[in-house]
Amino acid sequence: MRNGTRLAALDLGSNSFRLEIGKFENGQITRVEYHKEFVRQGSGLDDNNLLSLEAMERGWSCLERFNERLTRFRKDHIRAVATQTLRQAENRDVFLSRACQILGFPIDVISGREEARLIYQGVANLLPRSSDRRLVVDIGGRSTELILGKNLDANQLQSFQLGSVTWSMKFFPGGKLGNSAFKQAEIAAMAELDEASQIYHPGKWDIAYGSSGTIGAIAEILTAAGQPPGIITRQGMEWLKSRMVRAKYLDNLQLDTLKDERKPVLAGGLAVLIAIFDVLQISEMQHALGALRQGVLYDLLDREQPTTDLRSTTVTNLMQKFAVDNAQATRVERTALQLFRQYPLIEGMTKVRERTERKMRWAARLHEIGAHISHSSYHRHGAYIMDNAEAPGFALPELHNLSQLILGQRGKLHKLDADFSEVPFCSQLLALRLAVILCHARRNPQMDGILLQRRLLPVLNFTLSVTREWAEAHPQSLYLLRQEVEAWNRIGPNFRLQVR
Repeated sequence: MRNGTRLAALDLGSNSFRLEIGKFENGQITRVEYHKEFVRQGSGLDDNNLLSLEAMERGWSCLERFNERLTRFRKDHIRAVATQTLRQAENRDVFLSRACQILGFPIDVISGREEARLIYQGVANLLPRSSDRRLVVDIGGRSTELILGKNLDANQLQSFQLGSVTWSMKFFPGGKLGNSAFKQAEIAAMAELDEASQIYHPGKWDIAYGSSGTIGAIAEILTAAGQPPGIITRQGMEWLKSRMVRAKYLDNLQLDTLKDERKPVLAGGLAVLIAIFDVLQISEMQHALGALRQGVLYDLLDREQPTTDLRSTTVTNLMQKFAVDNAQATRVERTALQLFRQYPLIEGMTKVRERTERKMRWAARLHEIGAHISHSSYHRHGAYIMDNAEAPGFALPELHNLSQLILGQRGKLHKLDADFSEVPFCSQLLALRLAVILCHARRNPQMDGILLQRRLLPVLNFTLSVTREWAEAHPQSLYLLRQEVEAWNRIGPNFRLQVR
């Protein structure tokens, strides 16, 4: 990436939406702009995990304002990620459909562990290099992430479903503050976090850092009260809690540096942080400048280079874990790639072509991942694995896209949750299915005499042509290819086979 390149990250959190714009210079990213709005989507989630229209509209309005700052950015230099509220919302597709139209690019709903990994990257890249073992804590609106790491490497990642919004709504309704409410909130948080005590105990780390809104707000309040700058202690939090209890109601609470927008979720966030201190036996915590959005920016740098893309490493690890036949995976990958590269390049879509090709290659490498469970219906087992795997570097929609490619490698196409008018997906899927057919004997196929063509107008259609000599030499493959034509023509787009 060239010096001076601008990158943008959008963090669609449960309490606030944030936009970070940075400039790449000599391996580092420096802030150019930062915007934050308290959207409070998390408070719009009901008991049935349905997001209210009002909460959606607040989010859409915010994204419209953010999008004004992004009009001149290349799409591959922007990434938007969504966290716990949209992970949890049953009707998230309603929000995401409109949100993606507003922005003009996809929004990645990321898993809890992927959120934790990106948080650590954001924190670690803004800290000096050190041999210290680090504990990083991030309290969001509806989830809390705990990470152990060293330098830039995160070693232990966990996400817990408790946060400042959920705990404030549950234990401090109407903004009422009291010792009993704090005690109940702290006990409940400790119960949620009990399992973390064995993994994150003090012997596992040397220094504790806290990132993002809740911890930053508490650190600022304590600093304004005379505590050491950027340091949070158990004693300091007890002082803050006593001030809140004396106020009785949030409306009465007056604290230097406390913004009105932060007030509604402060009590719940404080109770969760006190519980974390007690469960993990933390004596003091430093407020870290980095957070999720900085992690997303640095992850964009890695995604620019296939050799540093964490997703490629994850694919390799999954292949090893599920004992994938590496020779067959390589054979199918090479064949699918050879077919895919016969498609004409759409003008101005070089970067899109590269990313689409990379994802198809991952699907080819993983196409037999389900065979470790059972060879019967291995494509269905493989799709299930991808939809439910812990896969560092991947967003949930990316994993689902891979699962659909793996599910669709054979058999009927109507079973797929897919839009068959989408050119990249259909192009990937057809190349993968043809590669699986041509490699069905688990030998390197004869590719001379095979030509795959794609036309976009008047409608998307594909033509596979083979020489008569090839057809006569490979009658079994020809039979399977004719069945493939029937499969596509039942659902579209049109696919033809020609023997020339």
